[in-house]
Amino acid sequence: MTSSKTNPWIIAAVASLATFMEVLDTTITNVSLRHIAGSLGAGEDESTWVLTSYLVANGIILPLSGWLSDAVGRKRFFIGCILGFTAASFLCGAASSLTEIIIFRILQGLFGGGLQPTQQAIILDSFPVEKRGTVFAITGITIIIAPILGPTLGGLITDNFSWRWIFYINVPVGLMAAFMVWRLLDESSQQKPRGFHNLDVFGLGLVTLGLAALQIVLDKGQQDDWFSSSFITACALICFASIGVAIIWLWGQKDPIIDLSLFKDWAFASSCILIFLTGFVLYGTNVILPLMLQTQFGYDATLAGLVLSPGGLALLFLMPLCGKLIGRIQARFMIMTGFALSALGMYHSMNFTPQTDFHTFQWIRVAQILGLPFLFISISTLAFSKIPKEKSNKASALFSLFRNIGGSVGIAVVTTFAVRQQQVHQHYLSEHLVPGQLPYQELLNRTLNSTGDMSVSMGKIYQMLQKQAALCAYIDTFELLGYIMCTLIFFALLVLPANRPVTQTIPAAH
Repeated sequence: MTSSKTNPWIIAAVASLATFMEVLDTTITNVSLRHIAGSLGAGEDESTWVLTSYLVANGIILPLSGWLSDAVGRKRFFIGCILGFTAASFLCGAASSLTEIIIFRILQGLFGGGLQPTQQAIILDSFPVEKRGTVFAITGITIIIAPILGPTLGGLITDNFSWRWIFYINVPVGLMAAFMVWRLLDESSQQKPRGFHNLDVFGLGLVTLGLAALQIVLDKGQQDDWFSSSFITACALICFASIGVAIIWLWGQKDPIIDLSLFKDWAFASSCILIFLTGFVLYGTNVILPLMLQTQFGYDATLAGLVLSPGGLALLFLMPLCGKLIGRIQARFMIMTGFALSALGMYHSMNFTPQTDFHTFQWIRVAQILGLPFLFISISTLAFSKIPKEKSNKASALFSLFRNIGGSVGIAVVTTFAVRQQQVHQHYLSEHLVPGQLPYQELLNRTLNSTGDMSVSMGKIYQMLQKQAALCAYIDTFELLGYIMCTLIFFALLVLPANRPVTQTIPAAH
């Protein structure tokens, strides 16, 4: 609990500042990889480890952050994570080789992984129960809007300054956040450190190994053609074995690194599934839409990022509205609304054509993410509706883990699906490029009239075929996401508990 002299809104703003900085870093480097590779004399395939190393380290620490926060004290842990993340950011900006930046990105991910769940736990304990819709509107601004703005900000900084500044800008923000947390945040007896006694080293090792292998599979699978690669296959087996043994081991521990008993609460368990799928859609569309704009429509990194920005601004207005509605409407109905809006957004995304302009892309992007505030705030409120305060650290860590893994799975699935569908459409379209067919002959004649060379004309027609196949593949990808959203509408109706709005349950909570 925060000090009685400290306004909880100030605590929320300070805690969110540090987390916004960390979540931003999950996507801000995406558009800068070519510049980083060129500056450090590395190939583009090698430079992807700048992303992978961060995600692996981040994924490892997320589920452990609740236990670590209890062990060293929430305030001390949060400040340590902020300062460590800030120092690692400076080292990333100053790196002189690919090896150095990968090592520093690992450190950045390890320290940054503790910020999201700790921020959520701090804000949860800073506000009364009836304000939880407002609480998750605040955390949603950092967790949903930051990854949307990341590519835009990364492109602007890289194109106008240097890729190193995408790391250096974290330094003043991190130092200011650490100082303000130190001055403003107080701790109750429940949050004081209880030490590292009974540290489950075996469980820690299993979880670390399993999550690291999982993140490598998800991040490198498409690049290495999945299970045709012995490296990816080995990582998948390690992941399956480690996580399987870890689940059995953790159930039998008195003070487990990850508290799996939280899943006995069906509201929390079902919410973890739903936040996984929300992360799937958020991060999947964050990647696939800019990729389509850059590869098929010739947008540069900055312009592709600017397509995403109006969606982030729309969320700024919707978050507070949804925060107020959750106190009046059942969470499952809010969640159904969110999935329905997301499905409609994906339906509109199926109307892309080669002539679609910049502003149309911006409006379609807004339509894609209109449902996210309803989903994030409602799912988060439902998840923590029955979680006792002493377990808020570990519950926040698990909840954040499911959201981030959902994002990684979403990116892996949509990119793989788009590549495979492009091959399917290319094969289908090539079957119609047969000499003697009237449409093909007309296209060939028009192209010959403009080029005067048969080989050049055939090359142009093949390029047109590839572009058309790719566009059809992206449309198929948005259609797939739409079907998933439609299915989840019924999941929310049939499976989620019919809880009353939070404001009506306050007397029963005492």
